[in-house]
Amino acid sequence: MCRSIKTLRPPALPEEATEEDIRAAALQYVRKVSGFRAPAAHNQEVFDHAVEAIAEATAELLSGLEVRGRPARSAG
Repeated sequence: MCRSIKTLRPPALPEEATEEDIRAAALQYVRKVSGFRAPAAHNQEVFDHAVEAIAEATAELLSGLEVRGRPARSAG
């Protein structure tokens, strides 16, 4: 599942993931789980909310990870 979602932490990325990287991964996840590439108008709000919630959770996860001796970065 979600094979097109890339790992967003070093060393998979040479630098830290951007907000754009995180949102793109969240969007891919929601598309895969929902089965919709683009939701119908009556589902747009819940679709967008899910993308934002997953992006926030992903950013929190990435900010708290310690990767091979690298300190956790501060949430920001």
